[in-house]
Amino acid sequence: MDNGTTSNAKRLLWAGFMAILAEGVGFSVRAGILGDWGKQFGFTQSDLGEITGGGLTGFGIIILISALLADTIGYGRLMIFAFVMHTLSAVFTLAAAPLYNSMVAANPEGAKHAAFLCLFWGMFMFAIGNGACEAVANPIVATLFPKNRTHYLNILHAGWPAGLVLGGLASYFMAGKVKWEIQMILFLIPVAIYGAMCLGQKFPKSEATAHGVSFADRVQEVGVLGVFVLCVIISVWFRQLCAQSNMPQYYGLVGAAVLWLGISAAMKFRMGPALFALLLCIHAMLGYVELGTDSWITNITGNILASPSSGLLLFVYTSTLMFVLRFCAGPIVHKISPLGLLFIGAFCSAIGLTCLGHVRTGVLLVASASVYGIGKTFLWPTLLAVVSEQFPKGGAITIGAMGGIGMLSAGLLGGPGIGYNQDYMASQQLKETAPKVYDQYKSATKNDFLFFPAIQGLDGAKVGAIRAKADSDRTPDEQLVHEADLHGGQMALRMTAALPATMCFLFLCLILYFKSRGGYKPVHIEGTGHGASETADA
Repeated sequence: MDNGTTSNAKRLLWAGFMAILAEGVGFSVRAGILGDWGKQFGFTQSDLGEITGGGLTGFGIIILISALLADTIGYGRLMIFAFVMHTLSAVFTLAAAPLYNSMVAANPEGAKHAAFLCLFWGMFMFAIGNGACEAVANPIVATLFPKNRTHYLNILHAGWPAGLVLGGLASYFMAGKVKWEIQMILFLIPVAIYGAMCLGQKFPKSEATAHGVSFADRVQEVGVLGVFVLCVIISVWFRQLCAQSNMPQYYGLVGAAVLWLGISAAMKFRMGPALFALLLCIHAMLGYVELGTDSWITNITGNILASPSSGLLLFVYTSTLMFVLRFCAGPIVHKISPLGLLFIGAFCSAIGLTCLGHVRTGVLLVASASVYGIGKTFLWPTLLAVVSEQFPKGGAITIGAMGGIGMLSAGLLGGPGIGYNQDYMASQQLKETAPKVYDQYKSATKNDFLFFPAIQGLDGAKVGAIRAKADSDRTPDEQLVHEADLHGGQMALRMTAALPATMCFLFLCLILYFKSRGGYKPVHIEGTGHGASETADA
């Protein structure tokens, strides 16, 4: 058993665990109150998807920035910054309702937009705090436990489902009894705990820094190919910022291209490892699948079960399953290798999501959610472990790039994309079956996503009122709306299942690739400074 390289290794591991737990609490509570926001402010599913996306976009951006600066500014300062951003996020989020109430009588649309901005930027700052914490935790654990990284990174990230469970249970017992504002700020409790655990602690340096690998050499481990993948995702954020500023959206594409060329020139157009670029692409898909789906899964399954609280309990159940299983990663990976574990996880995720997109009975829904939960359990931390083992010269930068692109994909593509798919599928079905009913229940505004056409989804406030009714209490028109709503959610899950299926194929290709080279082996740094080189285990 790898007990760590320093005397405070376990304390720092559990401090990181608490930091990630805080992220999970905030994420879970937010997923549970999406319906409250839709009803109170009249948001569509696409609106809510953009808000949840903002909560993950900032996460990705700050991980990328922090990974570049971590060894220069120090991990302790990053944790202080995280605490400040968490506090400000609570202030902005809590301002949404008072601002909306003060404006709604005179300017309903303006009030809705003001509430949207408060929630969006509140979630964005919450995510920045989360990103700063994770930019510290991942490389520290990979450094502290070099002989068993997959096992300990899975333990570190068990904090995520633990937070989901605690936040989900809080929402279950508080829903309808306690205001959403109180539920939302519960994440500040674990924030205070991890802050106390980090006080006075000495943080280690990454393997790359300890061996004197220069900043330029660490960045070049990402390479032109890796930066290109990152800039493709960042271009979506740039386009979003342009749209919010009433600027032509192609400016965002130009900005991302300039960023890529500038960074590439700074690293002298070194291509970098193609394997790392591929792993970045896979992690982008994983971010869309895991966190994008988790943003919506309570909402969708609660609608299928005709009870938001039942959907929340199902989410708590799968999160508990993840929490327990992440402590078992070490023994599993010793038998089948990290890539084998990733292959099985992606396969189960694809099967689970496909089934969730078809079933409507409680038992089958629980079984499908179980398969999906088991599948996604090991994917995120194990993929981070693979990168830290194959590209140690990248230090915090390569592992930070992975975490960053996963969060960016979840925020910019997963949350909004799944919301858009729900709106598109629901509105299309209602248009075809009952066009007059659609005209009655459609949103007053249009939503778009990437290059897909703008659509008018269903009004969130009206749909929320229908969801709250029993089947026997709904009018025929309301039942048509409800069926379209169910159809939209399940179709979005079926479409999302294509991504883990693709990941499964790519992991199989990587297994065959490493087998042709003698099998999967971790890589370590030998030597110091410019003479440092990478050597695989015997």
